[in-house]
Amino acid sequence: MKTSPAQKQTRILVQAAAAVCEEKKGQHTRILELDPVDSGLSDFFLVTSATNQRQAVAIADEIELRLKRNFGAFPNSVEGRRNGEWILLDYVDFVIHVFLEEKRVFYDIERLRKSARPMTPAEFDAELKAALAEKTLAVRGKAVKARPKPAPGRMRAKKTVKKAARTSKPKGVAKKAAGAKVEPKKNSRKLKKKK
Repeated sequence: MKTSPAQKQTRILVQAAAAVCEEKKGQHTRILELDPVDSGLSDFFLVTSATNQRQAVAIADEIELRLKRNFGAFPNSVEGRRNGEWILLDYVDFVIHVFLEEKRVFYDIERLRKSARPMTPAEFDAELKAALAEKTLAVRGKAVKARPKPAPGRMRAKKTVKKAARTSKPKGVAKKAAGAKVEPKKNSRKLKKKK
């Protein structure tokens, strides 16, 4: 499955929103990957439930804040925040639905979108990580193939220069080894100042 950079970014945003739902104790969080042929609306629906209106508003507010702060993503529209029974955050490429449990059962979005592939946030996360690992391996494989090999003559020349550098000793070390007294170098600047 080939995905464009925009689709990858959408997946990352959906994953971040699902993480917020889990942190704020959203219940039965599901990600619906919509069929592109069936739906011209968006790529994903993120659906979660809250036990009360206050929790629903808190989940929606945190999702909006986190996506704005971390990714610079703003919702195209927000509906239902005042009532808190069904809050809808529309980010164009994905739509987030935060329901009260009884409203979710009543509207049953999962049933309305039968062609959508339902996933839990953990399954979605695993799929995203697998795609990232596959891409990383592909890039690393290309990098190894693309790396040019050095010319054989240049490698030998470098090795002989390194070997010569290791075998030759500085002058002070040679005198010390011979038992001669080594005098420290005199600083020419100090001599000039004294005169």
